[in-house]
Formats: sequence, structure tokens, C-alpha cells
Amino acid sequence: MDDGTGGDETQATASFLNPGPLNPRHRRRYKGRENGFKGEGSRAMVEIRTGLERLIEDPPAWLDGRRLGLLCNPASVDRCFRHARHLLRDRFPGALRALFSPQHGFFAEKQDNMIESDDMLDPLLGIPVFSLYGRTRVPSPGMLADIDVLVVDLQDAGTRVYTFAYTLAYCMETAAACGKTVLVLDRPNPTGGEAVEGNLLRPEWASFVGRYPIPMRHGLTLAELARLFNARFGIGCDLQVMPMSGWRREMSFADTGIPWVAPSPNLPTPAAALVYPGQVLWEGTNVSEGRGTTQPFELFGAPYLNVPKIEAELGQASIAGAVLRPAVFEPTSGKWQGRCCRGFQIHVTEPQRYAPYRTTLRLLQAIIRQHATEFAWRPPPYEYEHEKLPIDLLIGDAAVRRRIEALEPVESIEASWQDELEEFREMRREFFLYPD
Repeated sequence: MDDGTGGDETQATASFLNPGPLNPRHRRRYKGRENGFKGEGSRAMVEIRTGLERLIEDPPAWLDGRRLGLLCNPASVDRCFRHARHLLRDRFPGALRALFSPQHGFFAEKQDNMIESDDMLDPLLGIPVFSLYGRTRVPSPGMLADIDVLVVDLQDAGTRVYTFAYTLAYCMETAAACGKTVLVLDRPNPTGGEAVEGNLLRPEWASFVGRYPIPMRHGLTLAELARLFNARFGIGCDLQVMPMSGWRREMSFADTGIPWVAPSPNLPTPAAALVYPGQVLWEGTNVSEGRGTTQPFELFGAPYLNVPKIEAELGQASIAGAVLRPAVFEPTSGKWQGRCCRGFQIHVTEPQRYAPYRTTLRLLQAIIRQHATEFAWRPPPYEYEHEKLPIDLLIGDAAVRRRIEALEPVESIEASWQDELEEFREMRREFFLYPD
């Protein structure tokens, strides 16, 4: 434990509600190298333990007698797919008093942005589930009245615009005002913990898809982000974190041996999460980001795209660490529903070289250049902002969008934010829970 200061839904979700018995065959191990998996040497068996698993195995004494709440969704499971609320109920009998859900709902059943969830009763535990993406996105003091500690177990996406981090931040603010403790159970960053990429958000473009001046790809785990938010942005809550054991910053998600359960409907695989820090920008355009397909964010396109022209302009040298494979798809929902879209699927072949934000900015600029009359920015509303362009909220700086529109070389645009990015890169080290 580290101090963090500085219809019938029951049947439809049977496996989520009833975790079943422990199956030892579900256990998986990561075979890594000694001394951080980088150097030469003998092979070592290293099992990655999430914060949830460590809490259940060895809970801190200060939790004794505390009333608990849990912010969670279907991805809040251990490696044997047992859900956190069942584990907490069994480990702390009578202590779990309330549940909280982030965007996409308690069952992660809500597909798109601004599709809200209602409060409910948990069908098995019979305790309230407060939606933090419904009538409010900020927990009220009343929601925390019957708990002493809010436990948070969410799989983050490692991307500034993913809203779970801001749901956590709002919870921390309310907890600070009410004298409650927040305990974050850590999980891996699926984009890794080393690379950072992109411009920092400008305050005038703050929204629910970006409250704080951090880059698009921040390279922090959710517990590390919570520590940064708490110390740097004046929240000042009683924050505690349960780090993972065995995780290293250079690990891909596949390296961890931890099962991937989609934290939201359109991040079904780690591959989707890896491209998401760039591909999410298509949400601010009339290009489909692959929603309504089985490979959201990996696929992108539109009926008007001239694939050969885009390929000719980009060249494979422009997408280090990945291959663009021409693809045709027909979304069943969302943009261009029922229309045949021409575009690409991104296949990441070398995750250490692949830069998702840079890649999508180049793709975006190529499409603007080749399809100036057909391409358009998506109009508001977007994530409860009714006036500003969604793309400006996603990028976090309208000036960057204007430079992309003006066809300024992406290399020049990137160079302009390197100083502030380097400052962030150094500043974040203060909040590391895992050495680099």
C-alpha cells in the first residue's frame, strides 16, 4: 500500500454477475528477463499481480471496520475473471455498501458518447449502483454518505481523452470535500509506461474528455495519474493506492498475462487500445473510426476515400511500426451506418516504434489534402460541450487543428510542443510507482 499524496439484465450478464469457482488453469505467467526484462541473462518467471489481487491477498490493516464503496465496471476482475465486487464482499463481509459506474454503464453496455446510464440496484448484492455518467458526472456528498473509503478498480486506456480518469478525479474532489478516502487499485497502461506523445491540453479546451494539461499519450497508470492529479491540480484528497507487483514500464499488455476484458464496448482488444491515442481523433470528423464494426479504431474510412491516393501520399515510411492494410467495411451503427466505407486497418507490427498520435495526424492531413471538399469536422455537441468543435476538444488545442488544416508538415507541428512535452515527461517521474 502506498500513500497517494504527491429486459432481464441478470440473465444477459450471468457470467459477470456469477463469477463461478476458481479455475487454476486460468493462471498465466509472463516469462521475462531478470533485471527489468531488458538485459541479457537467465529467464525468470514473473507473475504480474494487479492492485485488486494484492488487496484481496493482503489487505492493509487500516481498512478494518471501514465501510466501502466500489467504482467499477466489467473489466474489474482478477485473472480468474472473478469480479471485484464479489471479491470485496467475500474479503470484507458486510463492508461493501455502494457501487459506482463510469461512462458506458455498470455492464459497459452503452455504446457511444452521451448515452447515459441510470442508477440501479445491483441484482445480486442488493446495494445501490450510482451512475457517474447519467444525471450527473460528479458524485454528490449523499452518494458517499454511507461509505468511508471509495475503492476504484478501473482499466484505463492510457489516453488523455478516456473519461475514466476524470470520473476518478471528480470522485477525489467530492471525497476531499467530505473527508473520505479514495483507494485506487492499479492496473497496466495498455499503451505502455515509457512513451509519451502529443501536445498538452490548453485550459480553454478543457472538457470531460480532458480536464488537465497532459499529453494525449501520457504513459502513466491510473494510480499514477491519480497521484499527479491530486498533487499538481489541487485536489488534496486522502488518496491511497495499491500498486501492481511485477509490472514494468516497458511491458505491452500481452506481456502481463492479465486477461483483457473490454473496459468500454469499442475497446474490445489490447490492439484497439494501442491505436486509440491517435485513432480517437476520427471521432471529431466525418471519417468512421470503425464504430459499428468488430474492429473499432483499428479500422477507419469513409465512402468517399480514394485509398490508392492516400497510400501514394503517405508511403509506408510514414507509419513506423505499423502497416496500413486497405480495407472495406460497412458499419452497423454510427457514422456511415449501412454504407460501404473504404479505408484501412492499422496493424501494429512494432509497438515500440509505433507512434499512434503522430500516425493519425498524418493520416488526417492526407485525407484533408486529397478530399478537401468531402472531408468535414464533426459538429457539436460532443461530451456535453455544445459550442466548441469536437476535434478541438479531442486535440486539446484549436491551434493544432488549424495547422493541420493549413497542411503544415506534421513534423513541424510536433516540434512545436516538444519542450512542454519534455517538461511533462520529467515532471511525471515524481508520481511513478514503477521504476523506468
